[in-house]
Amino acid sequence: MPSPTSAYLNLKECEVGSALNDILAPSSIAIIGASADPTKRGFKALVGLKKDGYQGNIYPVNPKLDTILGIKTYADVNALPSPADLALVCTPAKTIPHILTQCGANGIKGAVILASGFGEVDAEGAALEQQVLSAAKAAGVRIIGPNTSGVFNLHKKLNLLALDNVQAGDIGIISQSGNMLLALALEAQRNGNIGFSTYVGPGNQIDVGFADYLQYLGEDEHTRVATFYVEGFKDGRAFLDVAKDIAKTKPVVVYKSGSTEAGKQAASSHTGALAGSYAMTVDLMRQAGVSVVNHSDEILPVAEGLGSLQQAAGRRVAILADGGGQATIATDRLLESGLALASLSDATQRALSQILFPQASLANPVDVAGSTDANPRLLAQCAKILAQDSQVDMVFLVGMFGGYGIRFADELKAEELQTAMDLAEFSCQTSVPLVIYSLYAHVSPAPLTALKDAGLPVYDSIEHAVKMMAALAQRGDYIRTSQITAPAQPLSVDKSVEALFKQAQSEGRDLFEFEAKQLLRAYGVAVNQELVIAGQHDMAAVLSTFGSDQGLAMKVVSKDILHKSDAGGVKLNLRGETDLQQAYDEIMASCYEYDKQAQIEGVLVTPMVPQGTEIIIGVTRDAMFGPVLMFGLGGIFVEILEDVAFRAIPLSRQDAESMVQQIKARKILAGVRGAKAVDIEALVDLLLRISAIVDAHSEIAELDLNPVIAYDHGYAIADARVIVTR
Repeated sequence: MPSPTSAYLNLKECEVGSALNDILAPSSIAIIGASADPTKRGFKALVGLKKDGYQGNIYPVNPKLDTILGIKTYADVNALPSPADLALVCTPAKTIPHILTQCGANGIKGAVILASGFGEVDAEGAALEQQVLSAAKAAGVRIIGPNTSGVFNLHKKLNLLALDNVQAGDIGIISQSGNMLLALALEAQRNGNIGFSTYVGPGNQIDVGFADYLQYLGEDEHTRVATFYVEGFKDGRAFLDVAKDIAKTKPVVVYKSGSTEAGKQAASSHTGALAGSYAMTVDLMRQAGVSVVNHSDEILPVAEGLGSLQQAAGRRVAILADGGGQATIATDRLLESGLALASLSDATQRALSQILFPQASLANPVDVAGSTDANPRLLAQCAKILAQDSQVDMVFLVGMFGGYGIRFADELKAEELQTAMDLAEFSCQTSVPLVIYSLYAHVSPAPLTALKDAGLPVYDSIEHAVKMMAALAQRGDYIRTSQITAPAQPLSVDKSVEALFKQAQSEGRDLFEFEAKQLLRAYGVAVNQELVIAGQHDMAAVLSTFGSDQGLAMKVVSKDILHKSDAGGVKLNLRGETDLQQAYDEIMASCYEYDKQAQIEGVLVTPMVPQGTEIIIGVTRDAMFGPVLMFGLGGIFVEILEDVAFRAIPLSRQDAESMVQQIKARKILAGVRGAKAVDIEALVDLLLRISAIVDAHSEIAELDLNPVIAYDHGYAIADARVIVTR
């Protein structure tokens, strides 16, 4: 298999520096609420520690028993002979604050709290949760949970779940669902070559959260890929900030549940955490270098492959198949996932033709057409030829390898085993990932087992293999772009803009449209000229400024009328003094009828903008992720198709460019049916300027430019709205 990235190899092979190290890799542990009842967690944890051979000191705490499983017990935490690194607390919720106080007084650094009945239940539970947090902070004790399924560290032989038949390996798992962990553990057993390093059920995350766990896994020498099952983030921005760094050295895989409205409600009731917008969460995770999987059965296949192969240099795949049907399926799935078929060079095709039957298909996908039925070692030769082509970023072996000896003749089993050795040796000599799908993966014949033992992922699903290859390509893209992406430069704050915000805040309102455009103009955003008039006596100024030939738009200016069109507060295509006067009178009459108490400042007059492609750009300050920018096609497209992209602010140029490329309707921007392509560079510049403006002004709660009219040269902002933080 390809060598790990140099960054991974340079991790210190010693105790990690994470603040959680003593807690998640403890040298001693107290079981508070230890029990002799086999149905209790306080008994099962002791069983797991003894059975697995935990080498640290174990201190069961139970005032009614002298020993449990032959281990001396202690009446309370105060009676422990020496401080423990970690306490597993198995007692009811209401006992927790007092126990944490005792833990802190006796030098215990962390506590895993199993009890439920806190913020995930009701207001009374939430109040108790705050008492627990206050007690922990006062005592200097870090909390995992409450409402956690538990913890294991298999390299430390610490198994506080007493989970059977899980083997130590290099996949770290953080899962908000205990049943999800069980499903992954059973799947790993079926696979036979997947092992885990650390598991944590984060529970309610009142103290230690996802960002802390990611930092720990990123520094842990036993973890090669950090994997998360997430229902809801408490501090999503902190996770993104950590992920941006960790993802450069280790793969990070996230499955985010709650992709539907019903799913989001289920996640909230289960964890007490807001699930947030699924589409937004996925975009922000990918921006931070995280590999996001869409289905729960993709978690381990993607984690296993990323852990072994790390990254790909690009998206071009060469398919090597011993059957046309599966080659076609693989092609379909590759193209659907955003990967591409590599164009094989003439030299590559000539080399293949020298070892394959004449009827073999040498264009990608390569179909050996029976050439390997009696000589499977040709597969290794073909894979090597393909990997040496400079146009190939990954090689995908598809078909029945591993089953030739089963399907055709026993004599081929030895040949296949040697082929596996050849493939493993070759994969160590190239940076081009080799991925295998086999019909016989589920029966684990010796050749496939040999490949797995050598660190090569073998899949029983084309879809899983392709999902993993897409993750390899995405991670490669992230690592390359993160090395060349310059950080966004902060703006120098304009004093006149600060005055706008102060006035709006003092009057308890948002920025008027003309003020929002003044904000944009101050920071170099192209905005059309406009006038605010307070009566008919100002019409002469309008005609003097704009003339009578071009069409004008007139909009009411009022803090009390947010939806101007609904109130009849917008008039379009006005020309000449008569049109302007009549429009002004109609707007005033209609708006006062809409809201008799409305305070109207006047009307905004601005030239009509020419037709073009409608774009929407929006910003919100998300409760979990902080300021987030949205981009997409405007008008009916955003309402019906919801074809938009999200990025966390501040944006890099790479972020802005990728937003434009991400939307499904990007072909419209490129020009269709004779229409000119829009000015992509101008849109990218606008996105970067909006990002910098929001980053510089915490006074902006929301910003909405809808529509922005994009042209082949430049753009026009037809409407702008800024909601001010109170």
